[in-house]
Parts: sequence; structure tokens; C-alpha cells
Amino acid sequence: MTTTLDAPALVTAAGRRTGHGTALVLGAAACLVVGSSVAVSDRITGYPVLGGQALRYAAAALLLAVPAILRQRRAPARLTGRDIARLIGVAAAGLAGFNLCLLEALRRADPAVVGVVVGCTPLLLALGGAAVAGRRPALRLVLAALLVVGGAALVQGAGHATAAGLAWSAGALLGEAGFSLLAAPLLPRLGPLRLSAAVCALAVPMLVAGGLAVDGTDWVRAPSTGEAVALTYLATAVTAGAFLAWYAGLAILGVERAGILVGLMPIATLATAAAADARLPDPVQLAGVVVVATGLALGLGARSRTVPPATRDRRPARGRACAPG
Repeated sequence: MTTTLDAPALVTAAGRRTGHGTALVLGAAACLVVGSSVAVSDRITGYPVLGGQALRYAAAALLLAVPAILRQRRAPARLTGRDIARLIGVAAAGLAGFNLCLLEALRRADPAVVGVVVGCTPLLLALGGAAVAGRRPALRLVLAALLVVGGAALVQGAGHATAAGLAWSAGALLGEAGFSLLAAPLLPRLGPLRLSAAVCALAVPMLVAGGLAVDGTDWVRAPSTGEAVALTYLATAVTAGAFLAWYAGLAILGVERAGILVGLMPIATLATAAAADARLPDPVQLAGVVVVATGLALGLGARSRTVPPATRDRRPARGRACAPG
């Protein structure tokens, strides 16, 4: 018996493996950068929170604007009313709403409690991603998400919270999940660059309004040198860079599998704090790291039987033209 090797098929398979690996690296890098940014955020604790976020997203939007406009000239995207509503939803829930809920939650609950609630994002994405796609959740991914959530809870520890603090924390959780769930269908049409630029720009007036409502005329002030450096880093690496990396990975991995990577955030925060304090984490935190790693291995090692929404929309099946990305 002779076997004929289909060269184009082999090239396509190799390309998919390479793209999958690249997506994992990009998604992981985004989560690690965001998780390690806690030490930088400590430098702006005295700065108006929502005003600082407005400056951060405004700077990131400007940074992303030039390449986004250049791409728009080459391949203009035609947005539907639903697309525009999704963009506003990502900015309102995933950026402005998340920051507002997080601020109010931290006023009524210990940071560890807020972190544990928001740390449920992988599970919410594993369930929500399947629900949006109209199918049952993948059992392996749900189990992996549960491990990641449990491990993250061990890493972050426990604390005290009021009922209102838990409610605001739940709002932050929904905003964090919405950042990916609402954005995923837009990736085939806009691509990571234009999507990142658009949601950053749309979030700015929302945060300004929130800052005025919460802090009044003190919603913004001239930052000190240290605050300016921290805000610059948050705008460039944590916003522009991490958003691009996350959405690029999300387009290939899909919401459910990419969500497992969110478990890297508390580990990055723990590692940064341990390095800054020159001390080792306690045994419970180390056990949490092992549990998170087990969940990551279980979830990311699974071969997805479904095509991520962004990948599926790029295929020219059924005679539909591919939207520019």
C-alpha cells in the first residue's frame, strides 16, 4: 500500500500548530503583564482612580490610533449596528464598568476577596463561551477552569467583605468576562489592533463621566513624576501591549480556552510581590500555584473540537467574503 502526502494539507496543519503556539504565548504574556502590574499600580494609589484610568486609556488610544488608521485606509471595516453596540459594550462593561465596580468593591471588601471573585473569570468564560456559541460546555475545559479558580483562590487568600462588596465584586467579574465575550465576534472584522484602539477611545468619556460623579472636580490632577511614569507604563505595556496580545491570542484560541490563561494573573502578582519583598510565598500559596498549573495543563492540552469564532468567520465557506482583519 502506498500513501500519498498532501503537501498543502501538511503546510496548513503546521501553520495551525504554529499559530496555536503563538496564540498561547501571546495570551500568556498578556496575563503575566497584567498580573505583574499590581506593583506599578501601587504607585498611583493616591491618584484619583477613574481619572487615572481615563488618562491611561486616552494615552493607549492615541498610541494605537496611527497604525489603526493606516490599516483602516488599506482595508476599511464596515461595521453594522450590532458591531457598534458590541464595541460600546466592551468599553462600557470591560473597561469603564470593570474599573468602577473594582473601585467600589475595594471600598467594601478586602483585596483578597475581590481577587477571588474576579478570579472566577476562567469558569465564567468556559461556560459563557459555549453558551454564546449555542453548544454545551466542554467538560475538560470546565474542570480545568475549576482547578484554575480554586488554585487562584489559594494564592490570593481570604478576607472580609460586606454584601455590597461581594455585589460590586460580582460586577467586576462580569465586566472582566465581557471584555472577551463581547469582543470575540468583532475580531474577524476589526482585528486586534483596531479593536483595541476603538474600545480604549470609547472608554475615555465613560471614565471621565464616572470620575466626575465619584470624585467631582478632583477627578483628575497633574501627576507627580512617579505617578506619570506608572501611568505611562500602564498605558503602553499593560493596556496597548497587553490588549493587542490578548485579542490576538483570543482570535485563535477562542474564548473558552483563552480564559484558562487568566489563571496566570494571580501567579504573576504573587511572583512580583515575592521578588519585591525578597521572600518566598507561604506553603498554601505554593500549593495554589501547583493547582493552577494543573488546571492550565488540563485545559490548554485539550484539543478543541470547535473552531474559535474568529477563525470560523475568516473561512470563506458558503460563498461569504472574508472580512478584513
